[in-house]
Amino acid sequence: MFFLMGMAAGALTGVPIGPVNVAVIDAAYRHTLRRALAVGLGGAVADGLYACLGVLGVTPKLNQYPSVTPILYAVSGVVLLVYGFFTARSQPVKPAQPDVGDASATPIGNELLAGFRTGLLLIVLNPAAVVTWVVIMGTFIHNKTSWEGIACSVGVSCGSFGWFLLVALVTRKGKHVLGDKAQWIPRVVGVALMFYAVYLLSKAIRFVIA
Repeated sequence: MFFLMGMAAGALTGVPIGPVNVAVIDAAYRHTLRRALAVGLGGAVADGLYACLGVLGVTPKLNQYPSVTPILYAVSGVVLLVYGFFTARSQPVKPAQPDVGDASATPIGNELLAGFRTGLLLIVLNPAAVVTWVVIMGTFIHNKTSWEGIACSVGVSCGSFGWFLLVALVTRKGKHVLGDKAQWIPRVVGVALMFYAVYLLSKAIRFVIA
């Protein structure tokens, strides 16, 4: 039951535009599907870790130190604004297609590791995600045991990865359907991410003013 609740939460929270969505789309277009999946896996693991923090009792700390929340929003806003800016400003390029037997081609293991690290860091460097998962876990998970909380967190990772998998497949399909027009997809989502960053910064300002 708690695992399924976590899966639903992981999938639904992935729907709004976020840094990992942007990275998955960019990787699926510019690189390979496997790299995009590795990015999604890294983001999903980080979502599960943050959800676990929410389950294991970060809420009292946030309530004890109310100034922490706006700081988290501000840091996330700055990080995502910079990331969105560089994504939106990136030059449209065609995905590289290395020749068979090309020794300079990136080994699959390195490609997967780089993608996983990117997805993981994009969530870790987005501390506002802590607040999001604390709120979600505090709202839907009551009187849980440690094992139930862990099961929910694992479900979050699975649901989150399921969403990123869908994003990667749709992007890859769209690239083949749209052809050269698909090169603007990363720019569009980069701009959307900048708007989301401004929203986080405004939340931080409202906390300070209030």
